[in-house]
Amino acid sequence: MRIRIALAVVLSLAGCGKPAATRAITPQKMADALYAVLAADRAVYAHEVVERLQDQEGVIRASEHYKDDRALPLPAQMFRLGAEAARRTSGGVTYSLLSPWPINTQNAPRTEVEKAGLRRAAETGQSSYAPESLGGERYFTAVYPDKAVSEACAACHNAHRDSPRHDFKVGDVMGGVVIRIPVE
Repeated sequence: MRIRIALAVVLSLAGCGKPAATRAITPQKMADALYAVLAADRAVYAHEVVERLQDQEGVIRASEHYKDDRALPLPAQMFRLGAEAARRTSGGVTYSLLSPWPINTQNAPRTEVEKAGLRRAAETGQSSYAPESLGGERYFTAVYPDKAVSEACAACHNAHRDSPRHDFKVGDVMGGVVIRIPVE
């Protein structure tokens, strides 16, 4: 079911059914389609794996030290693992999960586009799009709000000793998903 929904989103954003001259996939349409799939995967993992197996059924817990603890990776770790695997084969398209309140400092915004996008996401809950140049390359950069999709997300961040914030609730913006697409 999720695959059919993701495919429908990608096809609708790509403009299938329109004349060939009007169905070009713009960087924004591509970023929006990628985000739809990434957000769906992240929410399903948080709800159907972590929340269900850890919080509801008590079968296994999630841990930031999942390998040593023989536990599930946290949703943010699962996202990062996917981003690292995709980076090797994506033709320069990258995505990451960043936050103005990162538990791990490697997830803090670095560029002005990231900082502005995360500020907008936190203040308005809205996405932002901007051109960006990094290392002599040009990118279309999109920043989408990343919300606490389950109680497990908010509780984990609130309880973590390295978290700069301890007041997240389900639905709060906790950071942002940054998607970069190389442009010529």
